[in-house]
Amino acid sequence: MSKLEKLIQELCPNGVEYKKLGEIATISRGGNFQKKDFLEQGVPCIHYGQIYTKYGLFVDKTISFISEEKARTQKMANKNDVIMAVTSENVDDVCRCIGWFGEEEIAVSGHSAIIQHTLNAKYLVYFFHSSCFAMQKKKIAHGTKVIEVTPSKLKEIMIPVPPMEVQAEIVRILDTMTELTAELTAELTAELTARKKQYEYYRDSLLTFDKSNVDGTRWMKLSEIGTFTRGKRFVKADAVSEGTPCIHYGELYTYYGISAEKSKSFVSSELASKLRFASEGDVVIVGAGENDWDIGIGVAWFSKEKVAVHDACYIFRHNCNPKYISYFLRSHSYHTQIKRYVSRGKICSISSAGIGQAIIPIPPLDEQQRIVDILDRFDKLCNDITSGLPAEIEARKKQYEYYRDKLLSFKEVSVSGD
Repeated sequence: MSKLEKLIQELCPNGVEYKKLGEIATISRGGNFQKKDFLEQGVPCIHYGQIYTKYGLFVDKTISFISEEKARTQKMANKNDVIMAVTSENVDDVCRCIGWFGEEEIAVSGHSAIIQHTLNAKYLVYFFHSSCFAMQKKKIAHGTKVIEVTPSKLKEIMIPVPPMEVQAEIVRILDTMTELTAELTAELTAELTARKKQYEYYRDSLLTFDKSNVDGTRWMKLSEIGTFTRGKRFVKADAVSEGTPCIHYGELYTYYGISAEKSKSFVSSELASKLRFASEGDVVIVGAGENDWDIGIGVAWFSKEKVAVHDACYIFRHNCNPKYISYFLRSHSYHTQIKRYVSRGKICSISSAGIGQAIIPIPPLDEQQRIVDILDRFDKLCNDITSGLPAEIEARKKQYEYYRDKLLSFKEVSVSGD
């Protein structure tokens, strides 16, 4: 019998009481400072956006500071408080939180909740990252473009409250698991990074040809081997759960790989009648983005059903192997060529004329297919979530989440012990 099992048997053999968060904590909103208020030194502070991007589960030092004058009007968190971001772009991320373990009090920005409580602080943070909390959170989150969970709704969240000795032992186990999982994931990620670099090297090598033309390879501009048609505008808010398949330009960076047979998003048939479509074999090329290196990547469309295309993308129609084109659009040679045609600003963009200037080697179709077959194997090893290293990293994550949720699940007992 493990130490945790012994503690549960001794201290709460009949189950654990579940309490509302409002019964064991006070919840207050953060203050009103912004990123423009940051200084290199001063009063330590945490901006809600940093909870998503800069910190892990537990923090004892901040990366940002504000002036003492600004801090006087702010809401402050103390050691062992939990700081939660209560607005986000999606339901999964909203309510991400960190435990503050520094000795100093810190200023907390708006869009945050400061949770002062009577539990083991690490136990509470681990619970807030569990599936039990996630299921409850989804019921109280509201909003469309911005998802929010109000402090008044948070108070209704039900939390298992075992004796402090049990909380401490769960924290000890989860701390060990978290550390081991992080180490294993770091090793796997380093290996994956190395393989991706190897993959990129071989991809660029396979797409480099002898210019003697002995093998029948021709060098042509993209504009000479196909035509570009710009998509038509729609926005994320136009998305529906079922309807006409569509590709939004942002999805080329976050969702699609080399090719696709199904779309992530859909629009209504009424809106679709006003849009432009890619057909089977076309390559959808993105023409706008946050940096000039990502711009110009593409996805080969392989469904017999046409797909509506966003106006920040171009539909490239050609007579080559679609995947061969898509792989070329991710090569170093291609991106080096088109950089000079990118317009830089808050959002970078490139015209179809600029993309069309890129010179691509065009070997015979059977050689194009041979290259695609080789690169498909590399791509699957590096990027396919169902195989190779990405699958192993995902498996480690799922295993950790399973045991964490199991440790945070208890038989419930009423206050009276019935």
